[in-house]
Order: sequence, then C-alpha cells, then structure tokens
Amino acid sequence: MNTVLRKVSVFIKRKIRYTFKSYYSKKDKEALKDTNFVLVSDNCWGGAIYQWLDRPYNSPFVGVGIYGDCYIKLLSNFDFYMGQKLHFVNKSKYPERELNYPLAKLGDIEIHFRHYKNEEEAKIKWERRTKRMLEETNRDNYYFKICNAWSANETNFKKFHQLPLKNKVSFHIAEKSTIETAAHIRIFERNKNKKNEIPNGVKLFKLTFIYVDLMCWLKDKN
Repeated sequence: MNTVLRKVSVFIKRKIRYTFKSYYSKKDKEALKDTNFVLVSDNCWGGAIYQWLDRPYNSPFVGVGIYGDCYIKLLSNFDFYMGQKLHFVNKSKYPERELNYPLAKLGDIEIHFRHYKNEEEAKIKWERRTKRMLEETNRDNYYFKICNAWSANETNFKKFHQLPLKNKVSFHIAEKSTIETAAHIRIFERNKNKKNEIPNGVKLFKLTFIYVDLMCWLKDKN
C-alpha cells in the first residue's frame, strides 16, 4: 500500500472508531469488565486508555512525561522509586524543555507534570494514584509502555525490552528503529511539529488499535 492510500485508510479507520465511539468504547468495556490492570506509561497514552474505558486512574503515570533515560532508570528499580517522595524543582536537567508546568524529582529522576495546574494538584493526585496502584500486588497485571515522544533513544528501547517485565510494548517511527521483537511496534505516523517523534500520547492511543489488539493484550496478555 502506497503512502497516500495508507494515510487515507488510517484516517477513515480513525474517523469510524471515533464517530461511533460510544459503540466501540462500550464493546471494549464489556470485554474488559472483569480484568484488572495497571498502566505505566512515559506519556499520556495510558491516561487516554483509562478515559476510553471509563476506568479510575489506578496509576500515577497519567498526564505526565518522562524522558527516556529517567524512565528506564525508574523501571529498572521500580519498587524503590515508587517508594520515594516527590520533590518539586524549578530547573530540569534537560535544557531544551520549556517549563510551564510543575516539575518534580523522584529520587534522581524527573517527572514532568505536563497537564497539571500547580504543584499541589500534582502532589495530591500522584500520591492518591500511587496508593491505588500499589493495592494491585500482582505484577502480572502491570503493563509497561515506552515510545520516543520524550527523547527515548535506541539504547533506551533495547534496555526496555531486556527488563524482566511480563507485559510491555514500545512504539517508534518505522524507519528509525532497528529493534526486532514482537512487542516493538513500528508506526508510520509522525508528530506534525516534531518529525523525528511519533504523535503525542492521545493521538498515539487513537492509532494504537490499527497496529495492536489492545483489548486482547490487556485481557489475555497476548
């Protein structure tokens, strides 16, 4: 399929799914009604899934962004970092990032609260959702995702797939990646403002069903 036809096909599929959102969302909610899961994501992709399924946020990784290096460090010692308290700071170690939102450190990693109004809101919601997350003690019900929207590089992707995490998926621009695993998804769409990145988390969610049977993954871990 050439590029133009593919773009048209993807556009039509997305439009159909969102035109009949109530039908598809209801169908997905029914499929997952007895399924427990926690989503850990480096951007807003996970939050979009919770919203689609009308589920309460049982994960603090909603409305935040985490750079690739920090994210891999977090996942490599997940229990340790999730036991740390947030410490808000005014300057990021990533100088290209313009800070117009709360920024906190969790130990030595940065959590960018992209969609929060102030530090108080960020702290309250992070702590409340972390508590909910930790109530799910079965790690087989945790699902981890990474993409390159927050500067994750090829080394980050390789380390991600080497981590002993049962349920994981990664997304990258098709021609930019050399990762070879069924859990790595190469997509053709790009961020219209940043051509070397995939679309933002919300748009990526809208595209995900074209590449992955998301409900099957969450329900059957397959």
